[in-house]
Amino acid sequence: MTATTDPTPRLAAYGETARRAAADYLARTDASPYLLEPAGDYLARSGKGLRPALCLATSEAFGGSSTAALPSAAAIELLHTAMLVHDDVEDESELRRGSPTLHLRYGRASAINAGDGLAVVALGALRDNQALFGSDLAGRVWSEFELMGRRTVEGQARELGWQRDNVVDLGPEDYLDLILQKTCWYTTLLPLRVGALVGSQGRADLSALTRFGFYLGAAFQIRDDVLNLVGSTEHYGKEVAGDLREGKRTLMLLHLLAAAAPAERDRVVGLLALPQARRTSDQVADVLDLMRRHGSIEFAEEFGRGIARAAAASFEEAFGRLPDSSAKDFVRDLVPYMVRRDR
Repeated sequence: MTATTDPTPRLAAYGETARRAAADYLARTDASPYLLEPAGDYLARSGKGLRPALCLATSEAFGGSSTAALPSAAAIELLHTAMLVHDDVEDESELRRGSPTLHLRYGRASAINAGDGLAVVALGALRDNQALFGSDLAGRVWSEFELMGRRTVEGQARELGWQRDNVVDLGPEDYLDLILQKTCWYTTLLPLRVGALVGSQGRADLSALTRFGFYLGAAFQIRDDVLNLVGSTEHYGKEVAGDLREGKRTLMLLHLLAAAAPAERDRVVGLLALPQARRTSDQVADVLDLMRRHGSIEFAEEFGRGIARAAAASFEEAFGRLPDSSAKDFVRDLVPYMVRRDR
């Protein structure tokens, strides 16, 4: 087995390259400061840069260059930022990357408009693909973005519907199906598939990349859910236990609903039935204590490690035949990173 190395320095470098490109596309719009200031806010904060990094590295691993993939990577970063802005409004979140969310800093209307603006700028970035590698391949890349958009909003709608209707009869398979839609498509599947298309000039086998991307994205989301409960605000950058306050159907919550005694389960379901504004800190702390007592966090951590093992195996199917390269090694090293990261 090839030894793994820490991917975070290269992750930061790829992410910074994509953020600079995204900010440059935003600056070119000649828009009012009333749009540019809030739209550029999250881009200026230090994020992981995972999504554009996957796109740039995969393009290199498949024989292309990061330069050819940069407009697509910038579009991914712009769309990701737009989705963060809108998610924060939907979830009534207070922190993003350690600072107040956009709607708290600029107001809900300006935040929503900034998210819309970021999405529009992303579309403009994709236009540059035609000059780089022609209309046919540019059209295929566009189709990947369109597919991702449909899948992501469908997944988000399902999660919001579960919360609205207080759906609790769910299991791990429901959770995995949900995050395939709302997380994996835009976090890992789109960057991998677009990077491979650009790097291979359209010749890559996307089916193997789809399997790897699902496992990689699922490992990422499970770790994110765990960090929401056990991480620190300083490192995690968001409110600790915010998912519980919002009523998100995480693996830990579904495990608790299955493992709790009837009276305990009734308390949890009762909390989920309340409007978010009426869920108290004491109630959230009570559910978190139940999760600890019933081993729900440990269950999710072990589940995530199993998903990461599946990702490692599917990486060989997706990348194994490619020549050895530092970019290929970087993508491989992201698998253990997904379940070990602290932010």
